[in-house]
Amino acid sequence: MENQTFSKYFHLVPFFIESEYKPFITGIYFVLYLSGIFANSFIMVLIFLSSDLHTPMYLFLCSLSFTDIGYTTATVPKHLHILLSGDSSISFNQCFTQMYFYTLVGITENMVILAMAFDRYVAICNPLHYHSILRWKSCITIITGIWISGFLNSLVITVPLSYLSFCISDTIHQFFCDGKVLDIDIACAGVNEFYVVIYIETFLFSFCPCFFNFMSYVKIIKVILQMKSKEGSKKAFSTCSSHLIVIIMYYTTAILVYMMPPNYDRLHQVCLVFFTAVTPMLNPLIYSLRNNDVKRAVLK
Repeated sequence: MENQTFSKYFHLVPFFIESEYKPFITGIYFVLYLSGIFANSFIMVLIFLSSDLHTPMYLFLCSLSFTDIGYTTATVPKHLHILLSGDSSISFNQCFTQMYFYTLVGITENMVILAMAFDRYVAICNPLHYHSILRWKSCITIITGIWISGFLNSLVITVPLSYLSFCISDTIHQFFCDGKVLDIDIACAGVNEFYVVIYIETFLFSFCPCFFNFMSYVKIIKVILQMKSKEGSKKAFSTCSSHLIVIIMYYTTAILVYMMPPNYDRLHQVCLVFFTAVTPMLNPLIYSLRNNDVKRAVLK
């Protein structure tokens, strides 16, 4: 990794590192982290142990919980270390490793959410062919393909960025390493070429999944509204509502994080905390509180 830099380290600067409320904020953040890890691990174990949940929908939910654990694990421990120790330094290798895994779970979660939307689309709009379209083998293939694409495309983003020259500053005004911040804030050469990579990756793994999620739910809601049975439409909507809430929450925070102007630094970091710690904790709660199958599995 040959960077034209004046230091072997970056320095991460969370916005509340000097705040008088740092101990309180650190405690809350630690609780959020542990809660997210526990809740998502609980969902994964529950799905594994309950034969009633061995369906495509819950296989995708298990994958979502795994990526949520990845989100928090890739970013929160280092942030907590900075808050507790005051040492904000991170080496180049650590920085790009963190960025790689953060990008990996980001790409993967986008695709898993899309797979879950496809599952609900087939279940509501084409129920007679559900089991022939979403066979267990097909679902395993989908999940495997999603993770392989995540691993490979994370390299496509991380490797080119590691060869840019970083000479403007060694300070990153954020609590973890992210391609957008590294590129905009401290890179001094090769930025335009990297933007091409970012635009292509963003289109393929952010815009396209978001668009197809939206179109899937337009058709799902249209089919539900056309159902003659009120009980049937209520049941159909209840099976989709949890996933729809997750989609809205995920893409709303993602848009706020990555479309916000640079001068909104504090608000940007607050949104990042929500994106990397709060949302992964809420996802399993949304599914468990609103899903009768999960409730029954818990009570067994």
